[in-house]
Amino acid sequence: MDDEISVDELKELVDEGADVRLVDIRSSAAFERGHIPGSENIPFAELPRRIEELDGADRIVTICPMGQSSVQAARLIKSYEGTNEATVESLREGLEGWDYGFETGENGRTDGAERGARAASEGSDAPF
Repeated sequence: MDDEISVDELKELVDEGADVRLVDIRSSAAFERGHIPGSENIPFAELPRRIEELDGADRIVTICPMGQSSVQAARLIKSYEGTNEATVESLREGLEGWDYGFETGENGRTDGAERGARAASEGSDAPF
């Protein structure tokens, strides 16, 4: 894995329109409740069989609730032949640190103040 990226660094990349794949590794249900705009959902349990979807990406950022499980996902992605040339990073603070609003499954938005319980706490849907 190349490194971790901070929330502010990721926000800057997104605002600049950088070619970066944001991979949220939470369950599909948690992803639908709220995620970083522009991110895609590949639950951690599905990552080994869906990793080919990331072939050819230049930069990938993995995302989880608190920035811990995404480190393991980033390592797995980096070890894959189709992504071993990519810059692969984990979002250091996780969704808990993202203060820039979320998108829901219905493409609605929630403000940063709602993120704590909604984005980071996953209850029985948590994959970890």
